[in-house]
Amino acid sequence: MSEPPPREVRAAHDEDTLVVYQAYTHQIADAALAAGTLVAPFKRERMTWIKPSFLWMMYRCGWATKPGQERVLAITITRSGLEWSLRHACLSDYEAALYGSYEAWQERKRTSPVRVQWDPDRSLELERLDHRAIQIGLSGDAVRRYVDEWTCAIADVTPLAREIGALVGSGQRDAARTMLPVERRLELPADVAVLVGAS
Repeated sequence: MSEPPPREVRAAHDEDTLVVYQAYTHQIADAALAAGTLVAPFKRERMTWIKPSFLWMMYRCGWATKPGQERVLAITITRSGLEWSLRHACLSDYEAALYGSYEAWQERKRTSPVRVQWDPDRSLELERLDHRAIQIGLSGDAVRRYVDEWTCAIADVTPLAREIGALVGSGQRDAARTMLPVERRLELPADVAVLVGAS
């Protein structure tokens, strides 16, 4: 299998929606599952990070074992919502090729409600890979849109996360791999790809 491009959005998706992952406390997860979207004690005024890569989420939450990240939610959102977020995003780190000047990047960051980070994606063993996975940080109006407009469904995938983690831990990698969500390249509009530095 060939190595994916350095920066590619990969996700479980169809023509209209895709799945992103977030890890929360039991209280936030239970409330979200009951309401069908994120509600209190989730705080809209804080930046919230969504991750299309299941294995990156597993790296971040330790297979749903880290304090405050014991529950993993698979949140189905609209592709149009994702595209809105990326179109209004600023990279967390300065890149001259995208912004021209440090000052232009600072101004974009000041006015943008969305942050994008490209972090090393993770293997089944949660080791760093050469290609990157996107993380999208939403704040302000982007959080409101995410919660009120983009979210289509929420599922609790904590049992899946822990089962895959247990299989990996016991050396049953082939069995673990068959249980992973199928993530494929998500084609972005050309202008959006440029804005976030996608390959």
